[in-house]
Amino acid sequence: MSVLIKQATIVCKASPLNGQCKDLLIQNGIITAIADSINQPADRVIEEPGLHISIGWMDSFAHFCDPGYEYRETIESGALAAASGGFTDILILPNTNPVISSKSQVEYIIQKASSTGVKVYPIGAITKNAAGKELSEMYDMANSGAIAFSDGLNSIQDGSLLLKALQYVKTIDGTVIQLPDDKTIGSNGLMNEGIISTQLGLPGKPAMAEEIMIARDIELANYAASKIHFTGISSTKSLALIKAAKEAGVNISCSVTPYHLFFSDDDLQQYDTNLKVNPPIRTKSDRQNLIQGLLDGTIDFIASHHLPQNYDAKVCEFEYAKNGMIGLESMFGTVWSVVNEQWSIAELVERLSVSPRKTFGLPIPEIKEGTTAILTLFNPAATYIFGENNIQSNCNNSAFIGKQLKGKVIGIINGTHIHTN
Repeated sequence: MSVLIKQATIVCKASPLNGQCKDLLIQNGIITAIADSINQPADRVIEEPGLHISIGWMDSFAHFCDPGYEYRETIESGALAAASGGFTDILILPNTNPVISSKSQVEYIIQKASSTGVKVYPIGAITKNAAGKELSEMYDMANSGAIAFSDGLNSIQDGSLLLKALQYVKTIDGTVIQLPDDKTIGSNGLMNEGIISTQLGLPGKPAMAEEIMIARDIELANYAASKIHFTGISSTKSLALIKAAKEAGVNISCSVTPYHLFFSDDDLQQYDTNLKVNPPIRTKSDRQNLIQGLLDGTIDFIASHHLPQNYDAKVCEFEYAKNGMIGLESMFGTVWSVVNEQWSIAELVERLSVSPRKTFGLPIPEIKEGTTAILTLFNPAATYIFGENNIQSNCNNSAFIGKQLKGKVIGIINGTHIHTN
């Protein structure tokens, strides 16, 4: 199988070809030629106005719900959503049934995902059944292919247990991912605690629940001299704590969701249950500071927090709606819509492709002759209305439906697998 990509602008800061418009010939999954013009016949030709190409993007926090909740997502449908969003590699949450807390569960995920065309990495649960009580067999899971460890949607509440986990993963050069949330604070909160929650008559969840957890876990990571990644940070103070810890030499990293960069709690005025997420969407000031944190490098990359919920879990009273929003298909357009006037496309692509791989110790693909084609194709200038027709997930719980976005994914090439939208 041969593929010829015509007149694509290469976006890769580390490549001498960065910013150049080239033809690329891919044969049996290998880039065999890069030139100003290639006229060799190919089985498939990809040529579109405004075509850009980069190394494949990676997402670090998505829920594929399989096994146990296949009515919300399967590995196959999740991989299709990832490919449609431009992702060749993805880390998936352990909050399945059974939980990914054993070697056999890790192997099940890897085996089932092997034919999807997207490289799926299971996140192993830190504790057995993600119950926060007893450490799981992280060493065995690492040997089977888990590259990071987290209880996913269940943040570790027990500080001594998290400390043991941080010390344990040092021996396997692993990374702990924590969704920071002290569940003893604002446990009944439905949205960010503030003026808007008071006006809407909804119980609030203060940002302090996140900030206290981050402050604690920074100290634990520093004490253990281990690696921790905070995902879904949402408040100004969280950002300040992380920035100060990085400057002090603590080995931490962090990511932000697309929806925390795009929305503020003002957008909940219509009680849109798709905006019920955890951590909650914060204030306009928090949103602006998160954008600035991404631009200045305090935030390492963006994570989709793709969390499918079925119809009945969202089309109900706000109080009873479940947390979460899908985000893989809309992520690029969402973030580029927010930062395109302040940032170059090369900077955003760096955060979508290189930064997450560095954080989790994965090899970084290259765009050069003789290497495996791990590529994302996109058009940063395209504007469009995001609709249900853009969604490949089994669920459509997205607050971006009907929003105008800038930046459209054309597809991915991952070795011999090709997906185009």
